[in-house]
Amino acid sequence: MAIAHLSKESASLADFLQILRLRKALIALILALLVITAMAVTAFLPRWYLATTKVRVEKPEGEVKLFQAQGSNTYDPYFLQDQFKIMQSEKVLYPVIQRLGLNARLAPLLGASSALPSAITYRYLVDKMLRIESQRSSSLIEINVFAQDPPLAADIANEIARTYSEDRIALATSGQREGLAHLRQELVLQEQIVSRQRDALEKLRKDLNISGVDLNARYSDIEIETLRQMQNTLIALSVDAIGRKTRWERFKSIPTADRGSLVNSELIPDQNILNLLQAYLVADQKVTQLKARLGGAHPDLVSAVENRAKIKEQLDGQLRGYESALEIAYQEADARVAELKTQLAQAKVDQILSARDRMRPFEESAQKLDDETRLLTTLKLTLRQREIDFQVPKKTIEILNTAETPRFPSKPNWVMNLTFAFLFGSVFSVGVAVMLEYFDTSFRSVADVETRLRTPVLGVIPVIRHSSGRRGDDPAEEEPYRVLQTNLNLALKPGQPHALVLFSAGPGEGKSTTLHRLAQLMAASGERVILIDSDLRRPTQHRIAGRSREPGLSDLLGGKKQLDDVIQPAIAPGLDFIPSGGAPNFTLGLVYSNRLKDLIATLRGRYDKIVFDSPPIIGVSDASVLASAVDGAVLLIQHRRNPQSMVLRAQQILESLKTPLLGVVLNQVPGNAGGDYGYYTSNYAYYREESGRKADRAASRSTQHRAPADDKDGLVLREPEKPDRGSGG
Repeated sequence: MAIAHLSKESASLADFLQILRLRKALIALILALLVITAMAVTAFLPRWYLATTKVRVEKPEGEVKLFQAQGSNTYDPYFLQDQFKIMQSEKVLYPVIQRLGLNARLAPLLGASSALPSAITYRYLVDKMLRIESQRSSSLIEINVFAQDPPLAADIANEIARTYSEDRIALATSGQREGLAHLRQELVLQEQIVSRQRDALEKLRKDLNISGVDLNARYSDIEIETLRQMQNTLIALSVDAIGRKTRWERFKSIPTADRGSLVNSELIPDQNILNLLQAYLVADQKVTQLKARLGGAHPDLVSAVENRAKIKEQLDGQLRGYESALEIAYQEADARVAELKTQLAQAKVDQILSARDRMRPFEESAQKLDDETRLLTTLKLTLRQREIDFQVPKKTIEILNTAETPRFPSKPNWVMNLTFAFLFGSVFSVGVAVMLEYFDTSFRSVADVETRLRTPVLGVIPVIRHSSGRRGDDPAEEEPYRVLQTNLNLALKPGQPHALVLFSAGPGEGKSTTLHRLAQLMAASGERVILIDSDLRRPTQHRIAGRSREPGLSDLLGGKKQLDDVIQPAIAPGLDFIPSGGAPNFTLGLVYSNRLKDLIATLRGRYDKIVFDSPPIIGVSDASVLASAVDGAVLLIQHRRNPQSMVLRAQQILESLKTPLLGVVLNQVPGNAGGDYGYYTSNYAYYREESGRKADRAASRSTQHRAPADDKDGLVLREPEKPDRGSGG
């Protein structure tokens, strides 16, 4: 494959697509497992039904003011966030829990045998069942309730809407109720003042023996007119002082913790306080968001909490300052009234000393009665106006629909779950494929093998359809073995017999099958070949050939049989066979090394090629003994099976034995391996029709010691250098 090491080079798009093509089976398997798992989990998840009711919420009209017109509502971007919290508060949900009996109805879901405590039911309702949502820049709020019982979901949604509506209406009218009560108290006090003043006037009439005097009569002199103006001013200042006192006492009676909820109303029209509240709400929202994602000790969360505390401290200070301002304003107004009363009293004293001293006390008493009567009339009119306003229906909340019993479950969502599983599975499986490619240390290409091992590649064997070593019906399947035979003949010295061994670093790499088919092809090309199964611990060649395992090599080396007794002639045309033998626990130790060499020397007189099937060279001592006795060795590497370090270790073992390494065979290369493998596999398919005949001619020419400079049939992949017996490659 042409993909270089991903840890050293950045992969191109073509390399990435090649990884997907090579690992498509793994990707499909992981994706299928994740999708099937998602389907199974979704199928066993409990069914949750969704009931929704919508309400429209407006800001409250504000607190009742005695002598000021009420302002219009303005849009507050943080108002709905407050309503979300109120809907999920104990004040709203606890009455819902009690009215619907949720403590008992939710107990089976939580595995409780008796009714749950209200605190646990409340927590479960908020965390699992209730979702409050609103569209951006809209006063509409959706109350979504999830429940495993469809009627229960609708009941909870409707009850929350009703309870919240009652709470909102009570909140909207609470200020008006308090204002009306205070107005009634002032009215009663004023009626008492008027009554006392009338009694005082009548007493003064009797004391002065005045009868038939018109109380509405007015004197035209300047002093009386000045006195009248001062009296009117005193009435206006008294009314203003009463209003300021009412606002200060109302604000003073509100607990400090609840004053923040009044900032948006008309009771506190201070813009600085409004800005601080909005900043506090933003900081509180940020803390809530960070708590859901970060731990309690996270620096961002700690900083956000400190920032919120600072803003809260500033807001509380502003509210305390506002209370002080109300008190100071009231005290100033009361001081002005007291001062004016003093001045008026002094003016009256001065007037009494005038020529009309006798009538002045009576006139003053009559004027005071008139003033108090007018103040009483003003209070009555104001009270009547507020009572009419209070009777007008409040529009701060409107329930837009009644939640219906859902017919189909809302969760789990099959489409969303499977789509997410497919998307996540695709990304995860591709990631696994890329990571496997990244951490894969096996040999990936012909160039990679030749670069690391410094040894030529004699052949590339693709994945075969037949499990046995016998020939298939497709001639193209023989072409890789013909190429291997040709390159192997070019690597050997011509004109003399050779003893060869095919070994691998580890077991299960297809060495026995490859050797059997190679030996058959050698024999078919006219050479005299004998195949010896020297893998005495796990022999395979007798099963491939369909022959008996006994007697064999172990019996021969052990002195129990003669050479002719163990040779099985003509298992294929021109191919003889020596099986492994049946001697129990027999190994090729050093004691049998000389006998093995004598056997090879004897077979040289009978055969052109003596090929040994070897056990793995790493971990099995037989392979080392066998390699030390032959003329050359061929290393078989299965495509993407063992790490490079393991193959390099096998080469080092062979080099230590001074056995020439003729070349490398890459086995079980898939057809979609890509890269330089594609040149081999595509050529095999291209010569499908005539590959057998051309390979035989090429092998015959190589046997006659005519190594061609250029094989025009495309069978000779490359002409490897002659191996150095000292370096093994």
